[in-house]
Amino acid sequence: MRENWIHLCIDMQRMFAEQTAWHVPWMVTVSPQIVELSARYAERTIFTRFVPPPSADAMPGMWRTYYEKWPMMTGEHLLPALVDIVEELKSFSPPARFFNKRTYSPWVDGRLHETLAQEKVRAIVITGGETDICVLAAALGAIDLGYRVVLLKDAVCSSADETHDATLELLGGRFSVQVEITETDAFLTSL
Repeated sequence: MRENWIHLCIDMQRMFAEQTAWHVPWMVTVSPQIVELSARYAERTIFTRFVPPPSADAMPGMWRTYYEKWPMMTGEHLLPALVDIVEELKSFSPPARFFNKRTYSPWVDGRLHETLAQEKVRAIVITGGETDICVLAAALGAIDLGYRVVLLKDAVCSSADETHDATLELLGGRFSVQVEITETDAFLTSL
């Protein structure tokens, strides 16, 4: 890859890896690929963390309704340690960085884009979960901001097979000019 790129690892957190209401069983399957990329390029890696609010009342609009459905995942009930990334990725920081977010997309408040623009990043390599929620939001936001997006299909996961597959088809078909879908080994070999 010729462009200046970063690895944006989406929400590989304990609250999704462990037995919670938001458990994503596939995380264990994609973890080796994410560990491999992060180990080789820790200085280019940013781990996002989806940080739930202290309570449903702390969120605006439909986010309040969302957390009223999932009260066990708010700060009132969730162990704080579960917000952290999974153990096998922790050793890569530093130099890997963290980016906390309260919404599906890491782009909403502009902080991430501002940082990457200052660093002259042109391409985003996306891994993590869930393919059909936070990964999709990260990919669409990156597209809107003009980044080249590389999605590593063997390093993204979901708790729903049907929408995982549909998201890969959507991104690979409708966004084929702006999104490249490949596998981790092929990406690493291309470097």
